[in-house]
Amino acid sequence: AILRVKLAHLDGQNARRQAIAARYDATCREVGLEPPVRREGAGHVFHLYVLRHPKRDAIMEALKAQGIGTGIHYPVPVHEQGAYAARTALGPAGCAETSRAAKEVFSLPMYPELSDEQVDRVCDALRRL
Repeated sequence: AILRVKLAHLDGQNARRQAIAARYDATCREVGLEPPVRREGAGHVFHLYVLRHPKRDAIMEALKAQGIGTGIHYPVPVHEQGAYAARTALGPAGCAETSRAAKEVFSLPMYPELSDEQVDRVCDALRRL
């Protein structure tokens, strides 16, 4: 019953997430960060807004110092988790790119209730990196 009520708001919430992502995209390009890649012809609702950078930890600390929360939603790749370690057939290179990505990805705040002022604050913090 609760989800049926929430479903009526889904399109509006997804549109808000897309609007926030568009603002983040523009700011990321402005400061030299690579926005998330989109597949041509596919829509994206931005459950998360994930960036990738080799200096992730420094960026996260700089944002934290400015009062901006970030997240690492999947810090350990599946092939390195206990339940799957030694159970996954890996080629000669293993999953080197997956392991590298796990050390570089982080997420900016993303939820439809973010106000324009809060989005401005995140964008301003990115500009000060």
